[in-house]
Amino acid sequence: MEDFWPRTCHCLEMLTEEQIWWRPQETSNSIGNLLLHLIGNVRQWLIAPLGGGSSERNRPAEFNERQPISSRELRDRLDATLREVEEILKGIDPGTLLKRYEIQSQKDVTSLEAIYHVVEHFSMHYGQILYITKLLTGRDLGFFRHLDEKK
Repeated sequence: MEDFWPRTCHCLEMLTEEQIWWRPQETSNSIGNLLLHLIGNVRQWLIAPLGGGSSERNRPAEFNERQPISSRELRDRLDATLREVEEILKGIDPGTLLKRYEIQSQKDVTSLEAIYHVVEHFSMHYGQILYITKLLTGRDLGFFRHLDEKK
């Protein structure tokens, strides 16, 4: 919430609605599709098992969406999803980290494995969002500018 999410929001602010739904070819994903996919993945892998939420998901629809959903709506939906996760993780009993679930037809996934899966999965798509933003804007995102300062 304090690292990937504000930077993702920064990218969304830099882009037009058209750019958020741009894809270089049909087999690639747009940022809009990636955001929908992250919402679905996080809900299925963390909110449903650890928080008792619904695990119903239409994964292909996340990638097949072509009708632009506004960046504001995408951001609000992912923000709400991440806030749910934040509350679930704040209240998690460490003794339940080895509790097992079936997630996406994978049996015996522990809570801890689900958490690691979501962090890894989110970071991969976060990197894609940053790359697409740089590609479309031709601008440095400035996230690590402070490391270039000479002291």
